Amino acid sequence: MQGPRPVVLSGPSGAGKSTLIKKLFKDYENVFGFSVSHTTRQPRPGEVNGKDYHFVTREEMKKEIDAGEFIEHAEFSGNMYGTSKAAVQAVQAQNQICVLDVDIQGVKNIKRTDLNPIYISVQPPSMDVLEKRLRDRQTETEESLLKRLSAARIDLELSKEPGLFDLVIVNDDLEKAYSELKEVLLKEIQKTQESRKS
Repeated sequence: MQGPRPVVLSGPSGAGKSTLIKKLFKDYENVFGFSVSHTTRQPRPGEVNGKDYHFVTREEMKKEIDAGEFIEHAEFSGNMYGTSKAAVQAVQAQNQICVLDVDIQGVKNIKRTDLNPIYISVQPPSMDVLEKRLRDRQTETEESLLKRLSAARIDLELSKEPGLFDLVIVNDDLEKAYSELKEVLLKEIQKTQESRKS
């Protein structure tokens, strides 16, 4: 694939990936682009189809997966999620660093492709902190919250595999986590900015 090297961010729901990504997008306007993932789950209030996710039916998604159109896909809390090749290429075509927010299964799937991204794991300081963050959101039923916590435990255990990530960020202090993230991406950010000038 042509264009800047993508970034794969992984970590359990509530670790702070979205907050870190929002900061990157704000501080480096037009340098980063989101590959818009596909999902079979229902939109949450305020989510826009084609911007937050491509909301599709299970049938549509299965068909595209079978046709080899996806880099990675997984089932989570009864819904399918995935990243299509086209979604990543669309970002790279804009000369942007493509940000992929995927779970640990997604990371392992991407390792089997020719994408060659920078792999970053964002982790909570503890399971207690994670649970508090998820509860404070007030977006989950108790059942779905427990499912997320159970998935998070597995995610954190699997992410210990040596060589899986280029960087592991423990997000207990947002500014510190953000500066670690920026540091590992600096070379790609500079390359993207330079190629804009030429």
